[in-house]
Amino acid sequence: QVQLVESGGGLVQAGGSLRLSCATSGRTLSCIAMGWFRQAPGKEREFVAAISGSGDRTNYADSVKGRFTISRDNAKNTVYLQMNSLKPDDTAVYYCARRVVGLISLEPAGYLYWGQGTQVTVSS
Repeated sequence: QVQLVESGGGLVQAGGSLRLSCATSGRTLSCIAMGWFRQAPGKEREFVAAISGSGDRTNYADSVKGRFTISRDNAKNTVYLQMNSLKPDDTAVYYCARRVVGLISLEPAGYLYWGQGTQVTVSS
């Protein structure tokens, strides 16, 4: 059974940085696309970033381009989201998600497996 566990969330001041990690188990991460989504209170879950199975392609939401970086370490079965220059609008629960193919998807429906989420709070 595939499991995803996020970590690294917390409270940070605006302009600060956090690094989220998503550790997967159950099946190898190789050749599988991964994504990060977030959901703020009262809002729908939205796409943040994704990385292809090979790791050679990434995609970011316009709101985080230039500030967030997604990466992966297949040997550790882990995906990361480096978040810099954080803003109060970045406050949300962040979810890691796993596809069953190597191509990137920007839609939550494209992901079969989800983590439990980690809270990120950015104070002004």
